[in-house]
Amino acid sequence: MPRAADGNARSTGAPSRRARGAAIEAAARRHLLGAGLREVAANAHYRCGELDAVMLDGAVLVFVEVRYRRDARYGGGAASVDLRKRRKLLLAAQSFLLAHPGYAEHACRFDVIEAQGDPAEPQLRWLRDAFRADDA
Repeated sequence: MPRAADGNARSTGAPSRRARGAAIEAAARRHLLGAGLREVAANAHYRCGELDAVMLDGAVLVFVEVRYRRDARYGGGAASVDLRKRRKLLLAAQSFLLAHPGYAEHACRFDVIEAQGDPAEPQLRWLRDAFRADDA
């Protein structure tokens, strides 16, 4: 079967891994917006990593990692945010704060959105304060 530029096998009608990820992240952002958070940035890329979403929850700046698993048999999405990933997220958050000094005085929090099931309508579980900067 031919492969796409992202390395995934092409099949009729199946979304690419990148398109699936974008759809799941968009669903997570909609969920957070519906809960009253305000979007600051999405897919903020830095040399050390990417922030899926940066939101404001009142006066708290929230760095959100979205993790998708087709099913939870091998651990949920939060289980995949290991020490290495937490360190990358912390570095990316620090880079964000350096690039946006207006947010430097905000309290910060790291949340994880676990997504599973159908990527078009994923089941979402929001883990507030999933880890702390001193855990990384």
